[in-house]
Amino acid sequence: MTDKLIIFDTTLRDGEQSPGASMTRDEKLRIARQLERLRVDVIEAGFAASSNGDFECIKAIASHIKDSVVCSLARANDRDISRAAEALAPAARARIHIFIATSPLHMEKKLRMTPEQVFEQARVAARFARNLCADVEFSAEDGYRSDPDFLCRVVEAVIAEGATTINIPDTVGYAIPDLYGSFIRQLRERVPTSDKAIWSVHCHNDLGMAVANSLAGVMQGGARQVECTINGLGERAGNCSLEEVVMAVRTRRDYFGLEVGIDTTQIVPASRMVSQTTGFVVQPNKAVVGANAFAHASGIHQDGVLKARDTYEIMRAEDVGWSANRIVLGKLSGRNAFKQRLQELGIEMQSEADVNAAFTRFKDLADRKSEIFDEDILALVNDESVTPDQEHYRLLAMAQASEMGERPHARVTFAIGEREFHAQSEGNGPVDAVLQAIESQVRSGAEMLLYSVNAITSGSTESQGEVTVRLQRGGRVVNGVGADPDIVVASAKAYLSALTKLHAHSDRVAAQG
Repeated sequence: MTDKLIIFDTTLRDGEQSPGASMTRDEKLRIARQLERLRVDVIEAGFAASSNGDFECIKAIASHIKDSVVCSLARANDRDISRAAEALAPAARARIHIFIATSPLHMEKKLRMTPEQVFEQARVAARFARNLCADVEFSAEDGYRSDPDFLCRVVEAVIAEGATTINIPDTVGYAIPDLYGSFIRQLRERVPTSDKAIWSVHCHNDLGMAVANSLAGVMQGGARQVECTINGLGERAGNCSLEEVVMAVRTRRDYFGLEVGIDTTQIVPASRMVSQTTGFVVQPNKAVVGANAFAHASGIHQDGVLKARDTYEIMRAEDVGWSANRIVLGKLSGRNAFKQRLQELGIEMQSEADVNAAFTRFKDLADRKSEIFDEDILALVNDESVTPDQEHYRLLAMAQASEMGERPHARVTFAIGEREFHAQSEGNGPVDAVLQAIESQVRSGAEMLLYSVNAITSGSTESQGEVTVRLQRGGRVVNGVGADPDIVVASAKAYLSALTKLHAHSDRVAAQG
């Protein structure tokens, strides 16, 4: 049996629900274009009714993406569904994804609705959505913990009203592979019209089994769509990892008997882009996309790989986008060579002015760093993704002194909107001194949840440092990311970036997990 497995990517919607992972319109559009290059079947671009910002992001993605289906999430009500349809209007191919909770716990405690009310709302919402869009997906939130008899009634009703995809999520990551696979199979066997829709799985990773559960839903349950995210990004412990599902199906085609339309050479570029955009660093031992995924330290392993790669490698690093390719650009390189490399990396600038600004930053970096890598270029462009108008807090100048036996001291000049501020402070270290200086003027009252430093390129002390700062204030959690060969400068940039995001706070409606 050879069959097609649909890959539904929800990095831009469910992945963005990770605390601090919110993205700007331009960042989302850049990632959507990379997902299109990856040949993802469906891109869930966001939740149109949650905010005007999300609506505009979905509309922009729908306008630019041609090869993938563009999808918007919507609660099972007319307002959300209409808003989703409006945002998706420019799409070449669109899908409205409606959801409502069906578990006794969610219906009673969260929705405060009776099962009959939920049944009727699901049915009416499916009909309304189908009148606006030919491609309608229905999700039973917390489906795995729902009563099977009730769930079968709901699913049969929404299929009758025009739903073309049925998703049964393990919203809280409670499932066990064998049980989840059996659950999906039993639902399909009991719903008389199950063959009228594609069945989908959406699993969270709270017990570390999201990928295993998803694949069980496919093989045992007969699902033919997997909902997943790049790097497994998502709230709590994350979602099913796209790269792991795709490479499992591709590597073990003998077992799964399934085809995926993914261009696997775009997996690592997608992973890097999502990681650098959100500030969520990929752990070194992460399957497929981790820095050590194809590294061999054991002498026995090294000897075996040198004699025959398949002794210890079940897939080729090149097949997922790993490469020793290095950008051959430096301080003598011209603008056209730089622009060409941007195109090769899949980076599309909005205007020639943006290209010129990025090139100026590139030349500045080349003066300080002898070798420029692709990762440096990605970080440089991500650093440029916020325009001066959007960048409420901007670093203008900085000096810091750190001497053994002396308390570090820093002077910082930065802008808040149109006003310029000068501050200085001591600290426990140079980074602490700089951040204390900024905070002495800003007085944000934010709590720092995370400070992380990551080398953008490995193997050299010249590598750019990428710093992630996670701040929390009033229930709002944001990530700020900064990159610079000087990690103290990168730290200041990251802190100001996080403050900018706090400033731009907009209320969002909570979506399905």
